Amino acid sequence: MSAKFKLSLSAVFVAGALSLSGCNSTTSEKLTEKDAEAFLVQAEEQLLDLTVRSSRAAWIYANFITEDTAALSAEVGEEYTATLVALANEAAKFDDLELSYDNRRKLDKLKLNLTLPAPKDPAKTAELAKLSADLDGLYGKGKYCKEGKCLSLGDMTAKMANSRDYEELLDIWQGWRDVSKPMRPLYKDLVSLANEGANELGYADTGAMWRSKYDMPADDFAKELDRIWGQVKPLYNSLHCHVRAKLGEKYGEDKVPQNQPIPAHLLGNMWAQSWGNIYDLVAPENADPGYDLTELLKQHDYDAIKMTKGAEKFFTSMGFEPLPETFWTRSLFLKPKDRDVQCHASAWNLDSKDDLRIKMCIQQTGEEFSVIHHELGHNFYQRAYNKLPLYYQESANDGFHEAIGDTIALSVTPGYLKEIGLLDHVPDESKDIGLLMKMAMDKVAFIPFGLLVDQWRWKVYSGEISPEQYNQAWWELREKYQGVKAPVARTETDFDPGAKYHVPGNVPYTRYFLAHILQFEFHKSLCEIAGSKEAIHRCSVYNSKEAGERLNTMLEMGSSRPWQEALETVTGSKQMDATAILDYFAPLQAYLDEQNKNRQCGW
Repeated sequence: MSAKFKLSLSAVFVAGALSLSGCNSTTSEKLTEKDAEAFLVQAEEQLLDLTVRSSRAAWIYANFITEDTAALSAEVGEEYTATLVALANEAAKFDDLELSYDNRRKLDKLKLNLTLPAPKDPAKTAELAKLSADLDGLYGKGKYCKEGKCLSLGDMTAKMANSRDYEELLDIWQGWRDVSKPMRPLYKDLVSLANEGANELGYADTGAMWRSKYDMPADDFAKELDRIWGQVKPLYNSLHCHVRAKLGEKYGEDKVPQNQPIPAHLLGNMWAQSWGNIYDLVAPENADPGYDLTELLKQHDYDAIKMTKGAEKFFTSMGFEPLPETFWTRSLFLKPKDRDVQCHASAWNLDSKDDLRIKMCIQQTGEEFSVIHHELGHNFYQRAYNKLPLYYQESANDGFHEAIGDTIALSVTPGYLKEIGLLDHVPDESKDIGLLMKMAMDKVAFIPFGLLVDQWRWKVYSGEISPEQYNQAWWELREKYQGVKAPVARTETDFDPGAKYHVPGNVPYTRYFLAHILQFEFHKSLCEIAGSKEAIHRCSVYNSKEAGERLNTMLEMGSSRPWQEALETVTGSKQMDATAILDYFAPLQAYLDEQNKNRQCGW
């Protein structure tokens, strides 16, 4: 996860009541390109100051969680978002002007920075702020209480991962979805108000505004996502078929019919979005890769700092400059014993220059070692574009940032582990199926879920899905894309989309779909640039200066050019191509084909 700053979501809608001195408020007929340039210069100065202050406040809050630090972080967050709303509305005044590429792109970036655009009516913006805060609060405080005992979402998530009791899993699955029922009328009102704000900024609806961030017509972008999904679907269908058969063996085919979608509570995850927690039920025979990375880290005395230094060495081996000394003195690497902190791993650039940090409570595990490589991917991206105007200090599109981190993590292969001295020898290819199956259960299984969350939301914003169809449409999409169904009957008194944080939290989700596609495309291209002769799933770009140079060229572009041009820099093509995933998992596809020979696949 990348984080330049954290903002209070409830503050996103504060009315643009700020006085922006020097901003031209005359009608668009009288505005000129010089007015636009003057506005952009002033807006950047204002945003840079607020970015630094909000980043520092958010960092302090994440590392010293108290009521006071929360209040300070929220306060500056509200100031930031109020400014952003005001600037977005000011930027819209230049919509009818013919401007240079650079000025038009910066103005569009300003407008599209808003996730939920506030209407200009102060009463409505206040109402939208309250709705957002209430939705956020319902999710954050949600618990499932039964017989005097209450379970938090964290408790329930752990049980979903580890329990193999059908009825217990069903009870937890239903219990969490009771939390989202009261969200339904609030969400309906929020959609209406956000659409009004989007209309005022010149967009058909909020979903169209979100899709407008992707350097192509909004409707074309939606079609492009479906095209990419079509490339991955055969692999997903094979995985689905095998997993359903194994679940049928475990729970009985009366509970898991072999010609229907999989009941959503059996996949090891509260949202059935990734399936790695039930790997033990589907693992191939003799799938042990022959080593345990966690044990290897312990044997070689890799503590939190040494693990991070090892990940940094990956990047310097590719020609990147080492991280600044302040990274080592200001980052959080271990969970403190004397205070509460947010342990969720994140990468930060606090001053939009070189104050790079990570925040992690690093544990000595193989999974954490990969996560560190991922987080440093964000940091090196942040540094690569820090010389650009603030408007462009972000990834080419919002999927790129996560994709870069994941691309680097894909190079944490047995060959790489041998190269850095953690592994004595690389296991033969017969051991790869288990590793690929485990990865597919997380990455391939996620892809249709990553697509459908915003498919549902876009249709809600456009009115194609009415409030009377919220839940029905949600499960129609779950069945269509994932082949997953509700384990018990659901009605329109339920609001199951709200059980996933990103819906009540109003966080766009398409970025995660894009990241899961792009990481494999980047990895394949960088392996080719590095001259690797190994299978793509065995390739690591460690030590390749050629791959590092090409990657850095793309990272330095930030979002200054359309993402298609950034993509072309590494892959040679302006069109995303998901066939790299098929190449990566080709040995697993062959294994699944063999396993599925006498099974009825599909749903």
